[in-house]
Amino acid sequence: MSDDHTHPGLQHHVPLSERAKRAVAIHRLLARKNIVGPDEVRETIDRARRRSPADGARVVARAWTDPTFKTRLMDDAPSAVFELGYRLSRDAGLAVIENTDRLHHLVVCTLCSCYPTSLLGQPPDWYKSFAYRQRAVVEPRAVMREFGLHVDEDVVVRVVDSTADLRYLVLPRRPSGSEGMPEAELAGLVTRDSMIGVGEARKPA
Repeated sequence: MSDDHTHPGLQHHVPLSERAKRAVAIHRLLARKNIVGPDEVRETIDRARRRSPADGARVVARAWTDPTFKTRLMDDAPSAVFELGYRLSRDAGLAVIENTDRLHHLVVCTLCSCYPTSLLGQPPDWYKSFAYRQRAVVEPRAVMREFGLHVDEDVVVRVVDSTADLRYLVLPRRPSGSEGMPEAELAGLVTRDSMIGVGEARKPA
């Protein structure tokens, strides 16, 4: 593992697993060939770690308050979120799907854990679990009830399958009583679960 390039973050007194050794070797090779800069990978990781559901909440609040932005968001989500400073990963698209009084969306990744990390941060453990991935498709209403969300029987529930090529973000219904609230306060009503579909936005205090 000797190399002229010092890999940031290495603790030389801690032995590396074979997988970690392979990752470090690949990183060094890419840096040596000038395919990536020495700090580019770490900067990308740090940027991803800074993402949280607050980012997605900001997008939702803007859509609630700006009909023109909402139209752009529904038609071309990557371009619309870019206006707010969010850059998606190059290999995954984004679609925004709106919950209404008559239609409720629930997002799942049946194969693994594909998720809009650029707007929501890392997926929760339950989203990656086999139980959720299976049951969300077979019995979505039961799953939502376990999260405390009861969807009326006359509301259509549509389960959407997130993939490596296309991630989904739910635009939850704006809660009643939030009329006139500023955008920043509206964002505080938007939860991670409401943007996945297992919950709804909070009601104003």
